Order: sequence, then C-alpha cells, then structure tokens
Amino acid sequence: MRLARALTLCLAVSLLPCLRADGTATLVAPYDPTQHWEVDYESGVLWRFTGDATPLAYTFLPQIITVKSPLVGSAKSFLGGDLVIRNRFSLLLEPISMGPEHHFLGASASGILEWWDKRRTLSFFLASGGGIGWLDSKGHMIKGAQGEDFNLNWLVYPGVRFLFRNRLSASVGVYFQHISNRDMNPVNPGVNAIGPMASIGWHF
Repeated sequence: MRLARALTLCLAVSLLPCLRADGTATLVAPYDPTQHWEVDYESGVLWRFTGDATPLAYTFLPQIITVKSPLVGSAKSFLGGDLVIRNRFSLLLEPISMGPEHHFLGASASGILEWWDKRRTLSFFLASGGGIGWLDSKGHMIKGAQGEDFNLNWLVYPGVRFLFRNRLSASVGVYFQHISNRDMNPVNPGVNAIGPMASIGWHF
C-alpha cells in the first residue's frame, strides 16, 4: 500500500511541469493592432463646399490604398484606453465625376492619433497631413478650374475603427481634402472637398 501511494505521489510530481506548461500556453496575450503594420483600402465620395476656393461644383470619388506603421513611441493611458501615434502613407486615385477635370492622382503622408480601448477592438482616430498630386488642369480654358497639373493636397480625417477576428478591421469617417498649386501658377482657385469615407483593413 505504501508503495502504491509513493508511486502515485511520484507520478503527480512528474506531471506538474506538464500542467504548468499547458497553463502558460493558454495565457496568450490579446492581439494588439498598434504593434503591427496595417494595409487599408479606403473609398468614399467628396463634394466641393464653400470657402476661398473654386465656386465650381466638384465631386471626387477617392479610392485610396493606405499603409499604417506600428505605434511611434509608447502608448499613453487616457480615459480608460490608450492613446497612440502612428504613421500613415497613402496612394490616391480619385476620379472626378463632376467638375472640369477628370481625375486626381497623388500620394500623401500624415500622422494618425488613435485612442484604443483596452481590449483593442474599438478605436477613434484623427489623421492630418498632406502630399502631392497631379490632375488634368483646365483652368486656362474654364474659369474656376485648376490652373496647374502639379498640385499639393492637405487632409483631415476623423473616424472610428472596429477590429474583428483574423486581424481584419473596418472604419467609417469624414474626409476633408484641399487641393491647390500654392500659387505656382497665376491660376490657382483650389478646391475644398469633404464627405464620408469607409475602409477595410488587414493587420500583419
């Protein structure tokens, strides 16, 4: 009987490392999208609105490929979640469905400030930056149209993002864009446009 008890005790002790290993294997840290690169496809519609820019009606249909970096620096606790800053780089393909020109092609870079909840499933964001681009300018033929093919662009983009399983995310937001040639050409009305934007992203 004593031998049986001793063998049982030895067996239990020998299995402890296995049980401990299994326990630690199940304690996997939650996936943190701020630590990874991300690729987004963004699409929307932007309408010209009043300001010191052209009085002509414009409608842009932006199709944007965006790459976002992992967080820059470290996360800061704020309102029960974390604030992070990331880099954002975009390629812009924007057909113009209403307006003298037909398309705008460009690239932009910006910082993006994100607030993430602790579970990393919900984020509110604000991006702001600018870049360069080209369009088929008509300003020397049509009053109020753009006067130079080469232009600069500025953007402001607030929104909300949801992270789903399999590292997929989706977002909705409001996208503001300004295009002008910064007086590189005497014809420089510029155009302000704003509208809804939606995206789907993959984190890797």
